[in-house]
Amino acid sequence: MVLENSELIIKTFQGLEDVLAQECRQLGFRDIEILNRAVKINGSLKDLYRANYFLRTAIKVLVPVFSFSARNDEELYDGIKKYDWLDVLDPSMTLAIECVLHSEFFTHSKFIAQRTKDAIVDQIRDRTKRRPRVDVENPDFRISLHITEDKIKVFLDSSGDPLFKRGYRIGLHQAPLNEVLAAGLLLIAGWKGKGNLVDPMCGSGTLLIEGAMIAHGLPPGMYREKFGFEVWNGFDQDLYSDVTEEDYHHDKFVAKIVGGDISQKNIRIARENLHRSSLFKKVELVNEAMETFVPPSGGGWMVTNPPYGDRLKMPEINNLYGSLGSRLKHFYKNYQAWVLSGNMSALKNVGLRPSFKKNLVNGSIPCLYSKYDLYEGSLKQSKRQ
Repeated sequence: MVLENSELIIKTFQGLEDVLAQECRQLGFRDIEILNRAVKINGSLKDLYRANYFLRTAIKVLVPVFSFSARNDEELYDGIKKYDWLDVLDPSMTLAIECVLHSEFFTHSKFIAQRTKDAIVDQIRDRTKRRPRVDVENPDFRISLHITEDKIKVFLDSSGDPLFKRGYRIGLHQAPLNEVLAAGLLLIAGWKGKGNLVDPMCGSGTLLIEGAMIAHGLPPGMYREKFGFEVWNGFDQDLYSDVTEEDYHHDKFVAKIVGGDISQKNIRIARENLHRSSLFKKVELVNEAMETFVPPSGGGWMVTNPPYGDRLKMPEINNLYGSLGSRLKHFYKNYQAWVLSGNMSALKNVGLRPSFKKNLVNGSIPCLYSKYDLYEGSLKQSKRQ
């Protein structure tokens, strides 16, 4: 596949669109347009590779290939079958089809995916006497359909597995923070590796690892075993190698990244994840409760995602947030404290007035991301200094 000045749709989570757009600007992408849970750019094949490899808040990068109108399954089948799928798909490949529906004409995404698969397989079988197989778990090739009323847009998913599957994490923690959301939290907070970074309730260590990657200039795609575009017809290995060998200057990181957690199991998982990411020498872990955790002196960033109350009930959850607020007031002078929570009632127990708030979504849970500025002495004195 050859792309020159082609439209690319880069998906992200709700609330991270502006952060993703800023990343795109920093990478030099053109014609950036913010959409709902996505950003659109115009780019080349190299831009496609770079978007997958370097964007921290991208979930997937989609390439639109064709569109048509349909109001029933036969029209859908015929429209899909008109495209020459052998241009992009080898009969030996496995495939999976994702469907996003907003239509009165089509209401069952699984049925739409089935009919799309039938059209593709029938065309290839008629022409080659061979047929691709469906593999919803680990396909070679992913196709995405976006249907709005009778308008069908067909995209090729260049990412393969979602880009939040970095490749460094073992899947044992009960409620892990998504890597893309973690990177988004840090970028919203303005974390660029210019001070200390701490998470006193670090869980499996995702915020710490994403923070260390930013601080040391490590691209999120470096841990991936493969991207979807690597099996496309026309994959340019030399061009992709040029992308992975790009040298991005970053200042030497001289501060500290420290995480704590009361659970020995969580610390063990976080340590394993750090080893898998080759960042175990860049991050310090302590098996200690938030109530006794003391951050490094000198100020910096405290970014954390405390429990929302699934396993802690009232009054325990309220006490936890109250203790967090107390620790912030007494031990985090000259820190910016950023807290993501899906428990708005418990969040009030922090007892501090946020200077910034942003609505985000963690999984399916609406959350509030709050910033608390913590000063040595009064706010007026700190501003004068």
